[in-house]
Amino acid sequence: MAFPRAGARENRGAPRSPDRAPTAVRSVLEDETLYGEWSAGTSGSRPESGRWPESGASITYHVHVGPKRFAGRTVVRCVGRPGRLELEAEGGPRGTARIAFDIRPWGEQTLVIVDEHPLRGLGGTLHNPLRRPGGDRRGPRRLHPRRRAAAASAG
Repeated sequence: MAFPRAGARENRGAPRSPDRAPTAVRSVLEDETLYGEWSAGTSGSRPESGRWPESGASITYHVHVGPKRFAGRTVVRCVGRPGRLELEAEGGPRGTARIAFDIRPWGEQTLVIVDEHPLRGLGGTLHNPLRRPGGDRRGPRRLHPRRRAAAASAG
């Protein structure tokens, strides 16, 4: 089954609609040996601990970045059958990322919503909008005057 790769940047967070039943999509995600088929840049996945995809289970695999190859690890953080699976992928010094799948029936097909973002480490720090000047969702007018001045001078 062709399943959209989770890390495809142009579609990150965008719903996907594979021409398969939700059970078929779920069976791909539940087979730890197929992780490299749908997770961008990975190959050679194998069980590490626990029983995939039960909460706390983990797999290891290889991550390819250009000509370099690194070891990777992903842990199941939350399972909500039949339609939810949340993973935490470890990226070494870059930190960890949350990858959440929401799998829903969509007529004769399946709607798959993928939410992927950094959690911990360097990736999480750089991704955090509150750390960017003016990134506070309340907007500059609602910031403390010193923060507002700092945001204005940084921009």
